[in-house]
Amino acid sequence: HVVMHNLLHGGFEGPIMPVNPSERAIAGVLSYPEVATLPLAPDLALICGQDRATPEVIRDLGEKGTRAAILVAEDLSAPHNGGAAQHQRLLDEARRHDVRLLGPNCLGVMVPGIGLNASIADATALPGGIAFVSQSSTIGLGVLDWARDRDIGFSYFISLGSGVDIDVADVIDYLGNDAMTR
Repeated sequence: HVVMHNLLHGGFEGPIMPVNPSERAIAGVLSYPEVATLPLAPDLALICGQDRATPEVIRDLGEKGTRAAILVAEDLSAPHNGGAAQHQRLLDEARRHDVRLLGPNCLGVMVPGIGLNASIADATALPGGIAFVSQSSTIGLGVLDWARDRDIGFSYFISLGSGVDIDVADVIDYLGNDAMTR
């Protein structure tokens, strides 16, 4: 519900299509029972909750045409979750279907210039020309609060989390060619 709230109130103008097999609507938006029933391929998928981040979901997204997913989920490397084997299964399926993965165990991504707040943060980033990238969600939240108090904005606010696929080098390479980032 936090992610849906952030998506709906960030000003993002693209389609928002929640998928949940047990809920008819999320935050007042009609939900779909499975990825295959979506009317179009999402540009970005947000997978919320450890039990939702499965190789089958990644496969379904890839087959639908989605090329990026954020795993806003409990740390899948925790011993009770199967650790590295679960990471590897997710990564194998993502690579098989050309889907890039951010996370797991991350806050998500904010792109204030386009009104995208695909995160679980309780505050939003202001627009600006600085990109912020952090592995740590705790550090990210601290910097976000600090920056808002000082009217400092960001082109991107990215939480990497555990970095099962996308890492800091990938993000720096992308941001180095980004027109919104100075």
